[in-house]
Amino acid sequence: MFTGIIEELGVIKNIKKEEQAIEMTVSANEILRDVKMGDSIAVNGVCLTVTDFTNEYFTVDIMPETVKATSLKMLNVGSKVNLERSMHANGRFGGHFVSGHVDGIGKIVEKNRVANAVYYKIEVPPTLSHLFMLKGSVAIDGTSLTVFGVEQNVITISLIPHTLTNTVIGDKKEGDIVNIECDMLAKYVVNMLSNNVSQFKKDRSNISEDFLKDNGFINS
Repeated sequence: MFTGIIEELGVIKNIKKEEQAIEMTVSANEILRDVKMGDSIAVNGVCLTVTDFTNEYFTVDIMPETVKATSLKMLNVGSKVNLERSMHANGRFGGHFVSGHVDGIGKIVEKNRVANAVYYKIEVPPTLSHLFMLKGSVAIDGTSLTVFGVEQNVITISLIPHTLTNTVIGDKKEGDIVNIECDMLAKYVVNMLSNNVSQFKKDRSNISEDFLKDNGFINS
């Protein structure tokens, strides 16, 4: 579990790309202070497992499903990445619940500066558009952000100077892609409501005149 508060920017030191899998080594500082084998680290919002490390870098394996569903396949040696360690139960919770399980890839379609902020319009997959709401939360490349606009399959986010400087989103331009994780609470609510509606429709389809008579709702 993560919070979407990026701890530092790492740099890809080495990357081995196969047809469906990737092994990646990332240079870092802050997050390596207490790293252990098997720890979870979010890289651009993707929860990955540490398979090797030193006091200067860590290595992770990226499986086929993750390669297919995220933007990690676009990374190369020298690419910067957002890094966050999994949260401690006794730590501050500054962002929102982020699982590190990316829901889809979005594309930046517009980028504009307004005073001290930069607004991004991001096109999201149509299958995810119902999971966004005004002033709701979203994780973009692992960064916890607030949704300031929702138009069909386009959402608007705004970055303050600190976020522009300390996350990879600040360097991205129109046409670039980003990892998107929708708000976990919204996904649970939508899933539960969908299941309840489906069950209601199924139960209702079994109600017949004979059923109503047998259960005392209609007099014979």
